[in-house]
Amino acid sequence: MNRSLLRWARVVGPALLLAVLVWRLGTGSFLNGIRTIDGGALAEAAGIAVLTTVCCAWRWKTVAGGLGVHLSLRAAVAAYYRSLFLNVTLPGGVVGDVHRGISHGRDVRDVGRALRAVAWERSAGQVVQAILTLGILLALPSPVRSSMPLVAVGVAVALCCAVLMAKMGPDGHSAWARVRRAAARDIRDGLLARRAWLGIALASALIVIGHTITFLLAARTAGTTAPVSQLLPIAVLAMLAMVLPSVAGWGPREGVTAWAFGAAGLGVQQGVATAVVYGVMVLVASLPGAIVLLVAWFRGTRLPARNARRPLREGAAHA
Repeated sequence: MNRSLLRWARVVGPALLLAVLVWRLGTGSFLNGIRTIDGGALAEAAGIAVLTTVCCAWRWKTVAGGLGVHLSLRAAVAAYYRSLFLNVTLPGGVVGDVHRGISHGRDVRDVGRALRAVAWERSAGQVVQAILTLGILLALPSPVRSSMPLVAVGVAVALCCAVLMAKMGPDGHSAWARVRRAAARDIRDGLLARRAWLGIALASALIVIGHTITFLLAARTAGTTAPVSQLLPIAVLAMLAMVLPSVAGWGPREGVTAWAFGAAGLGVQQGVATAVVYGVMVLVASLPGAIVLLVAWFRGTRLPARNARRPLREGAAHA
């Protein structure tokens, strides 16, 4: 029952947030954002997405290889595009990642390890994103700057506690001990291996930079003329909100962007328009994933048909 309620909350919460924004601001801000979009901006966003998706795929390939599951870069790029498309078109925001892990697991006949590779790959990216976000929010003026020293202390304490719990965790054969050992092994082999950790960190940083540039491009496309130093903290806050459950990517992003723009004196409506432009850019940039899905569906329908026709041909030959 609790799991069912949690599932519903992941969808209903973002939907209610969108409904509140429409109720308070009307549809004008959303429509204005859509009207400002042009082909050039979409092409630039799609080009940035190619680079970030390749970085994502390479990070996933590296982590999976460290955990002992083979994955080619070509297959990783195609699967990641498919994952992005599913994430931005289906509720929850993680359906594509789950599908990516299960599909790869079936290919290598180890679904559990493949799912762990996806989970650790996404976790590594979020850790790097959090570190960069914290640094930017500490360095540049933002609506949350006054709270950032306290947040930094809290993060440092939490990390220290996590390290101590990992070192002082129970030994033996308890469930917690097995989980702790498995997690430590995955982190050691998949994330902190000598030839992996620096590349994973660099790829994650490039991904965050690419997404940030796309957000700044969306703000300019929506008509925002504020300096980059003022928009950058808003961008990282908006991207942090994108980690939360959403309705096909919508909900928390629009709410946080609207609040941040309003708190920065740039206008709540302008924040919603920027978030809408960004959402459309991300959707268009993920469309190669739809092509991957269509190709897989077409192959899946063709193969059974060929197998069904083969016995008839053999029977005709014998006749």
